[in-house]
Amino acid sequence: MSTPATSKPFPALAIAMALGSAITLASVSAAAQGTMPAAGADKEKCYGVALKGKNDCAAGPGTTCAGTSKVDHQANSWVMVPKGTCEKTASNTSPTGKGQLAAFTAKKA
Repeated sequence: MSTPATSKPFPALAIAMALGSAITLASVSAAAQGTMPAAGADKEKCYGVALKGKNDCAAGPGTTCAGTSKVDHQANSWVMVPKGTCEKTASNTSPTGKGQLAAFTAKKA
């Protein structure tokens, strides 16, 4: 006796992978445009503390975004840090010697 042909349901794993890919692509696109929202209320953007190539975004003219800072402590590149720690973090380019909550003009060496 033969059983009728049944269609198999689309695997949940394949759906999850497709959805994950779509979300990742949307996030990458937002990050590339510099519109990525803060990771949460417990984080803030901190300018002038990222090491060369380790910034999260905004690395100035001639760069695209994340990982494109050209020097350590670049004044117009930022990384996400725990809220309240930015202005306590050392920066050798900042006029105050600490990270800033906005881009700044680097002090002369």
